[in-house]
Amino acid sequence: MNNKYKIHIALFIVSLIYGATFTIAKVVMNGYIPPFAFIMLRIWTATILLFIFHSVFIKEKIRDKSDLRKIGICAVFGVVANMLLFFKGLSLTVPINGSVLMMNTPIFVVIFAAILLKEKLSVLKIGGILVASAGAVLLIAGTTLSFSSTTATGDLLVTANAIVYAFYLVYAKPLAQKYHPLTVTLYCFMIGSVLVIPFAWNDFTQIQWSGFPAKIWIYTAFITVGATFFTYVLNAYALRHASPSLVGTYIYLQPVLATLIAIFSGKDELTFQKMIFIAIIFSGVYLVSRKTEMR
Repeated sequence: MNNKYKIHIALFIVSLIYGATFTIAKVVMNGYIPPFAFIMLRIWTATILLFIFHSVFIKEKIRDKSDLRKIGICAVFGVVANMLLFFKGLSLTVPINGSVLMMNTPIFVVIFAAILLKEKLSVLKIGGILVASAGAVLLIAGTTLSFSSTTATGDLLVTANAIVYAFYLVYAKPLAQKYHPLTVTLYCFMIGSVLVIPFAWNDFTQIQWSGFPAKIWIYTAFITVGATFFTYVLNAYALRHASPSLVGTYIYLQPVLATLIAIFSGKDELTFQKMIFIAIIFSGVYLVSRKTEMR
């Protein structure tokens, strides 16, 4: 299969998983696993899975010791701060607000890429991001979008998460090109698994595992394995072969896929208006990908 299509397939799967994460994570955090404890569970689970997979198939080490400092920065921004801000913010706001605010990520990616990687700000790239952003906001705003003082703290934390994650996508690209993407991801998670302990240990020890119904166990597995292990692996692969702007722009597909999931599950209906907004989003992603797919 053409490498170009593999990149798009990987990013599509990531968006599909993340599209369902907002609602599923909110359910688990509602009385079962506190936000910070959930993060530690995610990081530890992913670290174990990555270590096993890497030990069997990759077996690569970080050759340049100076890169360990860079990986440490990636671990802080891309693993610990990213997850802590997102899950804590999501617990203090509503999933719809979180979805809208995460639409800022590609904008920050373009800014960081221009500063750190000297990526050119082409008209197509900027135009595509603006078009996709407009479509995503219109699609989500068709539901009960509401910003208020009761969600202000959560909204600010999710916005901070968008900035932190955007920085990670750009900063990690040179490392993802120098080493196998799974090597970079593994080292980031190993460092992150230690850094997260002071923030989450107390909450983690208070989880009442025996009170979990079957649905919560399934949701927890989806978040820890699917929305953590698989998404970071696929994002690392895509980041090695595509520009950070393209990787970041795929976030606009998350509300599309979240809407389609709701429609197929009978919790929403497909209207002509929604079809137009979805088409706008795909048009924006196409404009960005025309010039930024391969590097």
